[in-house]
Amino acid sequence: MTEPLAPPPPTLRLTVDTAALAANWRALDALSGAGAAGAAVKADAYGLGVDTCVPALRDAGCRNFFVAHLSEVAGVIAHVPGGEVAVLHGVLTEADCAYARATGAVPVINSLDQARLWTATGGGRCHLMVDTGINRLGIALSEAGDPAIAALDIDILMSHLASADERTAMNRMQAELLSEAAESIAHRRLSLANSAGIGLGESFAFDLTRPGLALYGGVPREELAEHIRPVAQVQAQLLQTRNLAPGEGVGYNATFIAPTHMRVGTVSIGYADGFLRARGPGNALFHAGRALPILGKVSMDMVVVDLAAGPDLAAGDWLDVPWNIADAAQQNALSAYELLTTIGPRLRAR
Repeated sequence: MTEPLAPPPPTLRLTVDTAALAANWRALDALSGAGAAGAAVKADAYGLGVDTCVPALRDAGCRNFFVAHLSEVAGVIAHVPGGEVAVLHGVLTEADCAYARATGAVPVINSLDQARLWTATGGGRCHLMVDTGINRLGIALSEAGDPAIAALDIDILMSHLASADERTAMNRMQAELLSEAAESIAHRRLSLANSAGIGLGESFAFDLTRPGLALYGGVPREELAEHIRPVAQVQAQLLQTRNLAPGEGVGYNATFIAPTHMRVGTVSIGYADGFLRARGPGNALFHAGRALPILGKVSMDMVVVDLAAGPDLAAGDWLDVPWNIADAAQQNALSAYELLTTIGPRLRAR
């Protein structure tokens, strides 16, 4: 029987610098002072791949991992059988509770209903989220004395900063409210700071920090800039070159009209890969430092670039796609989080 042919190499590359990822975690761990740094690896490690990122973080020394959904647990635990995986969304059903116990995942309890459910189905170690002002998940401070909370075996008592990337009195208020809650809720560890929270200083670190964006190269506060290295590099191949005559349009709705004779190239990346339309106008791809402006709308699988600065380029050549999430100027209308988490399935680390 003939062996099936392996597919040819893709025309897209996402390269993850795992050494930089590990260095970022070690830097954030050091900045956490007496506390330890965990790692948020939800959304497939912010789009860069759990299978690539979690082993690097594990080998760097990380022992506490955070996901949002129970469906993300198995992929992480496969790489950290001796580590700890916490589920930020908690448990909503008896089946959720059973799955958490079977896998060893630790649910973050977010409401009195979740607390009662976890206890009624057998209890065990859990974490507890207290809302101190972001008004998303977590029990209200007024619920801290409820018997359902007293019945829990709480390891980490946590909250989440709402505006850690800004200079605001709310940051200190939230830290104080968490400390206040800790006086009436039995627990073993405290956690508040995300990536930006680590930049606020050691007084926000408590026992455990939960960096996410900064691990992957984001710089949410200027205090972190000298410590964080870029992690992701994206490249795409030229598929075709063509010559335009004056007056010819490019792409859907011909939003770009050639003002003169031009040589352009079609590149194998589009919004299905996370290169969203908001990143088209006014931006460029690059080759050996040469800027190749994007022309017209970004399509699902392609963009068109001006090859005036690269007359030597031909189909098959690789272009650099800006994905430096620490560079606000190239983010256009997207946040650093969106640049990472919208990465499409065709664009994965290789």
